[in-house]
Amino acid sequence: MAAFLTKLILHYCIALGVVVGASMLAGIAATMTLQPPSSTMKGIAENIKIWAIVASIGGTIDPIRAIETNFLEGQINPAIKQILWIVSAFLGAQAGVKLVQWICDGGFRS
Repeated sequence: MAAFLTKLILHYCIALGVVVGASMLAGIAATMTLQPPSSTMKGIAENIKIWAIVASIGGTIDPIRAIETNFLEGQINPAIKQILWIVSAFLGAQAGVKLVQWICDGGFRS
């Protein structure tokens, strides 16, 4: 169970890091090219979300194939684990997008 939770957290953090990191670097590039960094960062965050999920789960179609194989063989538990890892990566990527949007929109305003 500990290994499963470890992978859930790992997939979440990898996807979050891909979105935030790519957005930050896009903001730097936008500044260097005299483009508006805030809108560039928000656009990149939205566009890179699916790639963050793919990078988090391994970058191949193997996790999807594992779900199919396990379901067809009647092994539901490994298939559910794969699905939860993908959901965890999605939540991490979505959290990254929301964080970038929050930062670009000014965060807390008093």
